[in-house]
Amino acid sequence: MTGAQAARQRASHTDSAPYMLAPLPFEHCGHKKYKKMKHVPLLIMLACAISRADAQQVLSLDSCRAMALRNNKQLAIAALKQDVARDARKAARTKYLPHVDVLGGYEFTSREVSILNDRQKGALGSLGTNAAGQLGSTMSDVISEMAGQGIITSQTAEALGNIAQGIMPGIEEAGNNMGKTIRDAFKTDTRNFFAASIMLTQPIYMGGSIIAANKIADISEELAANSLHSRKQDIIYDVDNAYWTVVSLKHKQKLATSYYNLVKKLSGDVGKMIKEGVATRADGLRVDVKVNEAEMQLTQVDNGLSLAKMLLCQLCGLQISDKVALEDENKDMVSAAADIPVASVDDAMENRTELKMLQNAVDISKQSTKLVRAAYLPQVALTGGYLITNPSLYNGFERKFSGVWNIGVMVRIPVWNWFEGTYKIRAGKTATSIAMLELDEAREKIELQVNQSSFKVAEANKKLAMACKNVERAEENLRCANLGFKEGVMDVTDVMAAQTAWLQACSQKIDADIDVKLTQTNLKKVLGEELYQ
Repeated sequence: MTGAQAARQRASHTDSAPYMLAPLPFEHCGHKKYKKMKHVPLLIMLACAISRADAQQVLSLDSCRAMALRNNKQLAIAALKQDVARDARKAARTKYLPHVDVLGGYEFTSREVSILNDRQKGALGSLGTNAAGQLGSTMSDVISEMAGQGIITSQTAEALGNIAQGIMPGIEEAGNNMGKTIRDAFKTDTRNFFAASIMLTQPIYMGGSIIAANKIADISEELAANSLHSRKQDIIYDVDNAYWTVVSLKHKQKLATSYYNLVKKLSGDVGKMIKEGVATRADGLRVDVKVNEAEMQLTQVDNGLSLAKMLLCQLCGLQISDKVALEDENKDMVSAAADIPVASVDDAMENRTELKMLQNAVDISKQSTKLVRAAYLPQVALTGGYLITNPSLYNGFERKFSGVWNIGVMVRIPVWNWFEGTYKIRAGKTATSIAMLELDEAREKIELQVNQSSFKVAEANKKLAMACKNVERAEENLRCANLGFKEGVMDVTDVMAAQTAWLQACSQKIDADIDVKLTQTNLKKVLGEELYQ
């Protein structure tokens, strides 16, 4: 036995299995030789979990999903939009029913409503004066003519003239009083005017606008429901990705810790060999570099794990500073290929909410065109109402409330609008064509997504199988390197290379395990299946 071999054996006896894998990473990688040591890390993890129980809350995948659905602000907004669409649909139904409007008011005017004009009022005010004057003149002429013809004597004519002059003032006064009475009879007390009305309108034919508006409301409610479901699917998908990312980084943290301890132990043993003169300073420096690299990797994994947990907390509606632990963090990674579901493009076309939403957009565009067309078609409605006023408009402006019923038919016929309706209808049809093209394009993309997702699931399964084989080979390679180093036939560089290869193989296996889960989730999402009930 050479001096180097003896030194390596002494170094190996100072501590048990200095270059072999720690129990945790072997259990993590599923090595059969260390199944008997399984209870050791389980007890350690149990003790750690008990010590952290008061400081951390343990979350399962389902609990994370439930919290995300309960606390997500955008999901709450989508739910409120669905309520808005439901109320809008109910409001649209009322367009079929008669509408009743009530109007009331009071008005004070500076002048009254006058039936007679100023000339007529003046004539009535001097009715007696005018009549007496005309009557007196006529009587005087008659008496003079009768006296001239000898019918009466001049004395009689004079007596008749005196009599006429005596009765004229009375006639004048009586006539003026009569004119004033007539003028006052035509006077109205309308400076204070009260009015109230009730109007009922029943649409008969509105060009199809009511039907189109109701169909738009129905489709909009369906669109809001589809949007809410799509948002739920996206949230669950994001939570699943964040959850398994944290689990992956947690296992990588354990792996990085084991690797760091492994190279740290190797550094210590090489340092002892340098003191005994069987190893060079260069060997020690190379190992120290690996120790620093392992420490940096561990720091990076720790930082990545913290950031991933922050993202998961944000998605779940928790404070990003909350300390959380995941149920699957300390569970063994299942190193088995998952079943590949049957990827049916037809099922995806039927189930994908994105397609349903685009179809909703097409249907809304069609009904919107009908709504535009209705504005340029004849419209018919029945009307009925009751009008009450004070003073009464229907009884000589009498100072009391009085009303009248009315019923009728209202017809509106657009005659000329400079082809405005034609242009708007063309624009609506063009918008519908655009929506249909977007729907067809989405169908093509979904078909591609289904095929790609199926391929990725199969690829992930293959990578997992190869990763498991690589772990077994890396473990055997590391065992042989440790043995060769102890026997003096391999140097420290070979051991570090074997350690690095083992670290890479185990890390790739962790990625492959998580990738199998994520690709399956993505395939379910692409097929439109429910990710969480």
